[in-house]
Amino acid sequence: MIALVSVAAAHALDEDLAPLSAALDAAGIENRVVYWDDAFVNWSSFRAALVRSPWDYIEKLPEFLAWAARVSEHTELLNPRHVLEHNTDKHYLAALRQQNIHTVPSRFIEPEQHAEDGLRAFLEQFAHDELVVKPAVGAGSKDAQRYGRDEQDAMLMHIKRLQLKNRSVLLQPYLSRVDEAGETALMYFNGIFSHAIRKGPLLRRNVGPTDQLFAPEQIMARVPSTDELALAESVVAALPGLFELNGPLLYARIDLLRGDAGEPCLLELELTEPSLFFAYADGAAERFVDALKDRLSL
Repeated sequence: MIALVSVAAAHALDEDLAPLSAALDAAGIENRVVYWDDAFVNWSSFRAALVRSPWDYIEKLPEFLAWAARVSEHTELLNPRHVLEHNTDKHYLAALRQQNIHTVPSRFIEPEQHAEDGLRAFLEQFAHDELVVKPAVGAGSKDAQRYGRDEQDAMLMHIKRLQLKNRSVLLQPYLSRVDEAGETALMYFNGIFSHAIRKGPLLRRNVGPTDQLFAPEQIMARVPSTDELALAESVVAALPGLFELNGPLLYARIDLLRGDAGEPCLLELELTEPSLFFAYADGAAERFVDALKDRLSL
């Protein structure tokens, strides 16, 4: 039996669950959707716990990571606990940049740091007309907002609001090519490319952060370009060294944008609970199940 880990608020919103469960059924693998915060679940009764859509963890990160530690003592957690611990905080972008992975330029302001000084240094470093403020621990564009350079007072309020909640803040230039090209997300199962999708731009001027689990997305299938594939492959190749792994992860989603000169750069590395967009590629759910079977020797 495989546990497909979700949460009540996200169960009906997770469009991957139905095709994944159907593919598991077709492969003869018993499965059940289980909520991570259900205190009555016997995790040792499952062959593995597959993290899919516990999308409320952002507001409950200590509890979520404590849950991951407990579950890991009773069954195989996928992806593993230590990967979740690192990937839930976007400070991993700095670590990847040190691995010569081309990422969206980023600057962090910690809760104890001076917001005005951090913002001033960022504005001096980057001459972009628009900027993005987001929490270092966040997903689905929740608490992320796009600003013009002339909106410094609003940016400071946003930064301080996050700091007051003891949250680290991530500042990035807004890369305007996303308005035409969108984002490219590439899915990898056991280190092998499966498929890709295009996301339309999510952050709009003068529109506050979403108060939902995630912002509405415009999705379509996409064939990645050669340079996007090359960058994604370099990210996947860096993961074993970054996380001290013996091999590739069961699943990884690589989210890319085009930089100022048109070059692809890493926006986010989704290893915790990413949507994998099975519906946008024939056979994607089946490929995932084949990768899971190989991982668990089923």
